[in-house]
Amino acid sequence: MKLASMLVVFAALSLWNVGSQAGVGPGRATAANALDSAESTAVIGYYISPGYPGSGYREGDGQLADWAFTAWEKASNGGLRFVPVDESDARVRLYWVGRRDGFYGEARPTMVAGRQGTAVLVQPDMRGLGPGIEEPAKQDRLFRDSVVYLTCLHEVGHALGLPHTADEQDIMYWFGYGGDIPGFFRRYRDRLHRRDDIPRHFGLSERDVARLRAQYPGR
Repeated sequence: MKLASMLVVFAALSLWNVGSQAGVGPGRATAANALDSAESTAVIGYYISPGYPGSGYREGDGQLADWAFTAWEKASNGGLRFVPVDESDARVRLYWVGRRDGFYGEARPTMVAGRQGTAVLVQPDMRGLGPGIEEPAKQDRLFRDSVVYLTCLHEVGHALGLPHTADEQDIMYWFGYGGDIPGFFRRYRDRLHRRDDIPRHFGLSERDVARLRAQYPGR
């Protein structure tokens, strides 16, 4: 990881409130990429950092993150387009962070060339997430990848300005409401036969898609 990337991650780590990290997402949306009214399609530059030793990052996690961006773009039906760019130009920047018990991910607001952006933080280490997550992740790579992919999907949703919901069928569901958290990931995992099935199963509910299209309607 470049020094600049590491400094961004370390700065973000210093701002975390441990008590708020009960589940996926920060508990608030950051409408970092609100579509300008004169635009027909929101074109958003994004960047995915490389993993670093000790973070729990595995080869292929970058592809999981990329699939998450692609899923939101396809679901927008033309209202949204993500473009990979250099880190310095990206309005959404995804970083892999080290182990923090009970933490899945977070979306934090930042500024990019005078415009609001988002730093998406994702923990790829399954340790410390409880036996219902850690144990099946050890035995089943697809379960582990499902957790990482859905966490990326959820946090990118926040970067797009989507808030939490109380419905376990939604990717924007907040674990602070309780429910069967391992089952949240298991339901998605059970739809997969192999890793390449992930980009064919977006993991978004009809309500997720409807909220996205209301915010990014295109023309």
